[in-house]
Amino acid sequence: MKIVFMGTPDIAVTALEKIIESPHEVIAVVTQPDRQRGRGKKISFSPVKEVAVNHGINVLQPEKARSDDFISEIEKLNPDLIVVEAYGQILNKRLLDIPKYGAINIHVSLLPKYRGAAPINWSIIRGEKKTGVTIIQMDEGLDTGDILGQREFEISDSMTAGELHDKMMDVGADLVLEVIDEIENGTVKRIKQNHDEHTYAPMMNKETGHIDFNKSAWEVHNLIRGVIPWPGAWMKVDGDVIKVWKSEVISDISDYIKEYKNDGIKYDSGIDIANDKNGKIISVDKNGILITCSEGFILIKEIQVAGKRRMEVGEYIKGNSLPLGEVVK
Repeated sequence: MKIVFMGTPDIAVTALEKIIESPHEVIAVVTQPDRQRGRGKKISFSPVKEVAVNHGINVLQPEKARSDDFISEIEKLNPDLIVVEAYGQILNKRLLDIPKYGAINIHVSLLPKYRGAAPINWSIIRGEKKTGVTIIQMDEGLDTGDILGQREFEISDSMTAGELHDKMMDVGADLVLEVIDEIENGTVKRIKQNHDEHTYAPMMNKETGHIDFNKSAWEVHNLIRGVIPWPGAWMKVDGDVIKVWKSEVISDISDYIKEYKNDGIKYDSGIDIANDKNGKIISVDKNGILITCSEGFILIKEIQVAGKRRMEVGEYIKGNSLPLGEVVK
């Protein structure tokens, strides 16, 4: 089967590589235009382009995938199928209708849940216990096409968005190959999505990572996991922004203090669990920073202050102090 692959970031690399290694022929790769990055404004290729160049595959980089010139190029290539993963532009009907088998998309959620730009992050932030990869037949809607294949797996309580991203790369690549073969063999099954059950995963920004300690400890923990490595979770302590890399939920404060009371733990013995403000630092020790939430307590275990590398709290407090009793913003 002759395939045009459309993708840009690293999550699409594994699928492209596996399709290249398969009996199918990748006749062109479409990716976003080269961009200037870093302080030196150096031009850099997308991860997908780097793979294509290394394999000597024709690369197309239209500013707009809706342009007549680009669509004419795809018409001349006459592909059997377009495969899309995280390309970064909306594709119109004229383009989708060119291949014999249309276009399919690798989407990193269990559709119809988490349509949109950041399904990996929001699956974790919203406390989902399972997720998966879905291959859909593309239409003009936002992730609304028929389901051609789906694979489900669990999300552990400690898994970060970065770790889930890496798992999605492998699962998506294996699944899309199965679906491509089924399309070619005429055995693929199409399942219409239940649009009444859809949820949305909006784009992320820096403010998404701002921790709200008025939420439960589990909600805070899920946010921290869900924005690693980007945009990152953060809080303000005594006016300074501190990035948070690792956390743990503490349900019983008395058990925690009892367990570590011989380890030199410093804690606010006057805490009123029922009435104290959420976001209050009630203990600081080698295990982390313990902070009140609306329900339970969050133990911040690994942090990063401006201009410094990330480090465990136990290492940080050897040369720095944190204000016990401070209400974190």
